[in-house]
Amino acid sequence: MRYVTNLPYATKEEEHLRIPMSDGTQLSARVWRPASSDNEPVPAVLEYIPYRKRDLTSVRDSIHHPYIAGHGYACVRVDVRGTGDSEGVLKDEYLEQEQADAEDTLAWLAEQPWCDGSTGMMGISWGAFAALQVAARRPPSLRAIVIASFTDDRHADDMHYMGGAMLSDNLAEAGTMFAYATCPPDPAVVGDRWRDMWHERLENTGPWVLPWLRHQRREDYWRHASVSENYQDVRCPVLASSGWADGYSNAVTRLLGNLDVPRKGLIGPWSHKFPHLGEPGPAIGYLQEVVRWWDHWLKGVDNGVMDGPMLRTWMQDSVPPSTSYEERPGRWVAEPTWPSPYVHQVTHPLTRHRIGSPGENQAAGEGDGVAMTVRSPLSVGQFAGKWASYNAPPDLPYDQREEDGGSLVFETDPLTERLEILGSPTVELDVSADEPVAMVAARLSDVSPDGAATRVTYGLLNLTRRDSTEDPEPLEPGRRYRATVHLNGVAQAFPPGHRVRLSLSTSYWPLAWPPPKPALLSVHEGSSTLTLPVRPTDDPDEVPANPFEEPEGTPPLAVTRLTPPEQRWDVKRDLIGYNADLEIVKDQGLIRFDEIGLDAGRRAYERYATVADDFTSVSGESTWTMRFRRDDWDVHVVTHTRLSCDEQDFFVDATLDGYEGDRRVFSRTWNETVPRDLL
Repeated sequence: MRYVTNLPYATKEEEHLRIPMSDGTQLSARVWRPASSDNEPVPAVLEYIPYRKRDLTSVRDSIHHPYIAGHGYACVRVDVRGTGDSEGVLKDEYLEQEQADAEDTLAWLAEQPWCDGSTGMMGISWGAFAALQVAARRPPSLRAIVIASFTDDRHADDMHYMGGAMLSDNLAEAGTMFAYATCPPDPAVVGDRWRDMWHERLENTGPWVLPWLRHQRREDYWRHASVSENYQDVRCPVLASSGWADGYSNAVTRLLGNLDVPRKGLIGPWSHKFPHLGEPGPAIGYLQEVVRWWDHWLKGVDNGVMDGPMLRTWMQDSVPPSTSYEERPGRWVAEPTWPSPYVHQVTHPLTRHRIGSPGENQAAGEGDGVAMTVRSPLSVGQFAGKWASYNAPPDLPYDQREEDGGSLVFETDPLTERLEILGSPTVELDVSADEPVAMVAARLSDVSPDGAATRVTYGLLNLTRRDSTEDPEPLEPGRRYRATVHLNGVAQAFPPGHRVRLSLSTSYWPLAWPPPKPALLSVHEGSSTLTLPVRPTDDPDEVPANPFEEPEGTPPLAVTRLTPPEQRWDVKRDLIGYNADLEIVKDQGLIRFDEIGLDAGRRAYERYATVADDFTSVSGESTWTMRFRRDDWDVHVVTHTRLSCDEQDFFVDATLDGYEGDRRVFSRTWNETVPRDLL
């Protein structure tokens, strides 16, 4: 990345402003703005997240907020109620109170003497959710938004559930937020009140997995703040981006296809990162694109920002399987609109272990067809990687050959010419099962001539939700059903000589929680199909080799590393007791934020365990340690959440401990049972 110090506007920073909410609660804000805005007001851009502006996101914030401010904007970074140095308690994500606070914040910004009355919102992940959700509420000052790595559908396409199957990230991300929501504010900002504010959080925050687990169907809990319920609620322009390695690879194209406001989309090869920090690379000059967006929509500059294609995306070339990539080879392609006029849905029949050619064996679909069966062991999924890659530790799927040993596999003949797909593949199954609750995981892989299999995309379906995630129905053992599995969107090229492989399994642990019992799945050939979104290999619209500038931003905040980080991703198998574990360590080490003299550390530990093929033996654990110290102030929080099950219920066991120095000053334990609802 190129770090820039010579910007059009000299800037000033206000480290801590208090923004009053309607109920009297005060939120803490950090502001970067042009020095000239004292006399010449500018538009304000809000990033609104719960991840601690003063320390834990301060390095990232220092790269893009001063950069955007130096181009003529007041950039405002606000801690959500109950986090960082803001007052209150945060109990769950995207609540009505959170969104009302955002509206209060925007109204306050619009009234400041350094703001010209126009506002925008931007962010990644939670910040992008917030921007999109608030845009649907149409606050009067909000003129445009810029969002990265987000969803418009909180139930169908988020870290909780996928195809009605529960993701292990429902536990992992709950553990993350359980930790962040119980951290103390900084005494250097809030003064002697810090302890009272901290204990208010400790006493009123519970394990976040509980509400997420209690709502296993699509219901009002998830419909709230899901923009997909009514896209017409969004009336401001939207610049949306994501990455193919991210869990949020689908929402950009859904927004492009369903909004009727000015909109642009961008999808790179990235994991859960801003595009200017994109990993795997290539990263791009995203902040330059963001400034152009704000210049047009907040300042009225006629800069052609809406010219060109609606969507630019990275068409990924074939790569060997790896859990991490520095760069993904490929090229930028452009789509004038979405759905693209260039992408065509091509349907292939699934015959005995083959992906047939379009039109082949169609007559078989008119009869019973041969039934192919699979009952997968729990080991299928140990090399699946994370639902959303963060590229640290390496967390992408590894070689799929071992996974395929427990799967029903279909494969093309070696390709005679290059094949490119762009969009979401679908698998239509004529299927039956021998249990009332069963799932299917569908994986699409690129198989090289040497046999290595690189997973390209995948999808999950809880078959009890085959027709409805609102009103699931148990399967009648032996009865045949039609079921459609939607795979995540992707842009991928398959070279000549390679094969396309579809793998079906009845478990995918630990990425997804397995059903109560192992199920035998019968898939009928001929009447089951794979549909690929095929794009012509010769680019219909000529695209420059690199349509983006080099990544740039302002120099990052100075920090001193006090202890080294640790990253581990270990698969362990005991062939005496038949125990299998996946252990993940993400330890950021202890870092000193030089400017404020604060030491902060984060350590996350996850463990996913099974015994043999006992589907009731599965369990997951998430343990976080958050530490903050300065001089004689030394505080840390330890949260632990364990999720286990039997055939009828889930069991949540959790602890929360707060320490001042070595002395434990708060402790609480939870032991809760949540019934399984055809899950």
